[in-house]
Amino acid sequence: MQLYFLCTGNSSRSQFAETYARYYAPADWSIKSAGTIPHGVHPKTIEVLNQEGFDTSRLTSDAIDDFLNSADYVVTLCGDARDHCPITPDSVQKVHFLLTDPAGVTGSDEEITAFFKETAAEIKQLMQTFITDIQKNA
Repeated sequence: MQLYFLCTGNSSRSQFAETYARYYAPADWSIKSAGTIPHGVHPKTIEVLNQEGFDTSRLTSDAIDDFLNSADYVVTLCGDARDHCPITPDSVQKVHFLLTDPAGVTGSDEEITAFFKETAAEIKQLMQTFITDIQKNA
């Protein structure tokens, strides 16, 4: 199984999705993320994932590549990624989760951190359900 997660910057939402999907999915699944306009991994994304005990040393913010065309599922996590996702072969199943970008949130450091944690928790739950559903339907 191959999963590909897309958002605009590949800085937060898709990074969370990739990390949690890797955690919940079988080890032999290929899982990647990318952005329509990659910005680099957001420091708060790294902070939140590190607090949960994930190794973030290999996270990279990448542009869309050919993995898109061989994926079983392409999952867009924002309207921009959904609207600008390249055309894929008919064999690729597209799934969309509309999530607010935590990188765009303003406020105090505590408020921003809280929003990143809320987003991470939401994506974690989505990935747990998504992976379970794929396995049930396989």
